[in-house]
Amino acid sequence: MEFAVLATDGLARCGRLMLPRTVVETPAFMPVGTYATVKGVASEELRATGTSILVANTLHLMLRPGVEVVQLHGGLHRFMQWPGLILTDSGGFQVYSLRKRRDLDETGVTFRSPVDGARIFLDAERSMAVQRALGADIAMVFDDCTPYPATECEASESMRRSLRWARRSWQAYRDRDEHGALFGIVQGGMYARLRRESLQGLMELGFDGYAVGGLSVGEPEEERLAVLDELAPLMPASAPRYLMGVGQPHDIVAAVARGIDLFDCVLPTRNARNGHLYARQGVIRIRNSRYRADLRPIDEQCTCYTCRHYSRAYLHHLDKCREMLGARLNTLHNLHYYQDLLSSLREAVRAGRLASYRVAFEAARNGAEDCGERFTDP
Repeated sequence: MEFAVLATDGLARCGRLMLPRTVVETPAFMPVGTYATVKGVASEELRATGTSILVANTLHLMLRPGVEVVQLHGGLHRFMQWPGLILTDSGGFQVYSLRKRRDLDETGVTFRSPVDGARIFLDAERSMAVQRALGADIAMVFDDCTPYPATECEASESMRRSLRWARRSWQAYRDRDEHGALFGIVQGGMYARLRRESLQGLMELGFDGYAVGGLSVGEPEEERLAVLDELAPLMPASAPRYLMGVGQPHDIVAAVARGIDLFDCVLPTRNARNGHLYARQGVIRIRNSRYRADLRPIDEQCTCYTCRHYSRAYLHHLDKCREMLGARLNTLHNLHYYQDLLSSLREAVRAGRLASYRVAFEAARNGAEDCGERFTDP
């Protein structure tokens, strides 16, 4: 993997992430394809939204369809017919999200499968082996995602466990695979001292990229931004920086201004299935009766397939009838919106006008004169 910063504007960066399969312009958004699919969207449709890299999940693919089935196809790319890059989450987030269904100790984590209740053990070494078997372009270290809220003692214990697991992940990955890239994950909760310690430990090992984990787990926005303000200036300038699980459009804009390069989040696809559509003027809740006879597209400035062919009234009708086409068309639009947002941010950084871009973005977001809704997480 190679990474080059091509332009800066304050702390914001515009760069290029290069791996043998393809090149990704950064900052970039990665849709979430947990089960080797971005829900409801074929790979060629996903590519048409401007997507060049996506995220899949190690633990869930272990459970279904199983690593051996993916290997029969020659890896995850061929299994899902995806020509771009794939970054695989290590299963560390499930340490947090499935915490009521798991037992954790120094060796690793034993999960009760959400599929059939079977006991599944995952540790750093197995996570690396599975990610290699899936054929991930970028693998993530196995970590313990710290919940919120957590005391400093709890966050410290979790962070140091993650750091020990990161060393094991690094060793297991480097021992058996000279190809691909491995990213470390900074933990430490909301505590600046712990975050610095975590980052320093990861930098001593030397990873291809560095992720900020343990955010978007219920913390207030101001605490999230404080973590980024503390960390971003300390992270290696020559490596990509990945903010895991974030988020809303305004969260991404704020993080790009702080020097973040990569993002992933389920919101554009999940919200699409729930009838929440992103537009430059706010969020359109297509289930609202006000759109029953609205002949306009979702966003009159949008060039996505949905906006070029269908009206709000038609999407409202599909949603009311619970037609699966509605969720698909909504998803195509929301993904296109996110990719267009990141493209605009790259252009603003290259032109040295990110500050004015943020002012215009916030004015449109706060005005929301068309749909009367703010960018919020429903």
